[in-house]
Amino acid sequence: MTQPIALAGIGKIARDAHLPALQRSSDWHLDATISRNASLDGIRAFKTMEDFLADPGEVKTVSLSLPPAPRFDYAIKAMRAGLNVMLEKPPAVTLIECRKLIAEAEAQGVTLFLSWHSRMGAACNMARDRLKDARLKRLTIDWREDIRQFHPDQDWIWDAGNLGVFDPGINAFSILARILPDFPHVSKTHMIVPEGRETPIAADVAFTHPHGADMTCTLDWRHDGGPIWNMEIETDQGAFTLTRSGSGIDDGDGEIDLGDALDEYDHLYARLAELVAKGTSETDTRPMEMVADAFLLGTRETGAPFDW
Repeated sequence: MTQPIALAGIGKIARDAHLPALQRSSDWHLDATISRNASLDGIRAFKTMEDFLADPGEVKTVSLSLPPAPRFDYAIKAMRAGLNVMLEKPPAVTLIECRKLIAEAEAQGVTLFLSWHSRMGAACNMARDRLKDARLKRLTIDWREDIRQFHPDQDWIWDAGNLGVFDPGINAFSILARILPDFPHVSKTHMIVPEGRETPIAADVAFTHPHGADMTCTLDWRHDGGPIWNMEIETDQGAFTLTRSGSGIDDGDGEIDLGDALDEYDHLYARLAELVAKGTSETDTRPMEMVADAFLLGTRETGAPFDW
């Protein structure tokens, strides 16, 4: 028997990933949506979290896929009403907000799931197993995509308080937090910020690894063509490339295709059901901490103006 769930935010990521995953889910069925400007046929629709909380019905869990700025307020209100909460990445705008969310979940005795969809990629567990007993020598992140494809006309992403190109970049950092036995820290960042905008369109990041591995990252939203979400990894036991945002592995003889990247969200909702059943939370903030450090350490260069 499936459980009812509410989905807040009916934008691109909800339509591309959350809604298809919920339609396939054996754990959940969509009971309500919360959105100021969108609704779905046959589903209860509310404009605000306050409206929904006045009539939640049988819903005990809400998934938040709206932009980062309003997430904190929505999540706090939901948890104070006794609801379990899953947050799309990034979980909040600041690290203090993350800590307050975690503390609120503990105080209310509800489940809080800070979700990182890319670490659910089919190849991440395989990469983690390969790295468990190996000595990392080099890791190079190449994360490039066309912003017009993945964030069309979403001007909010250029506002201060959002991540810019680190919005996809945090996916790579979430994979690092999943697969590496020894976690690195950011040591240097250079960012290119379009003239008249507040967040970066491109960035180069260097890391310090506990055992001296060479680790770098290139993020770029100016890519012309299909997305490149690769992680080249070299160890004392061999080399491989984690491809398609953790959904495939290439050993040098061609990629081993392990599934569609959107299956990540199927795994997220299955994991949410497990956490709710156990009454526990999952609150890894390390990817967010790495992005915060990248901004703190970053030098900035003004780039060409950007328009859609």
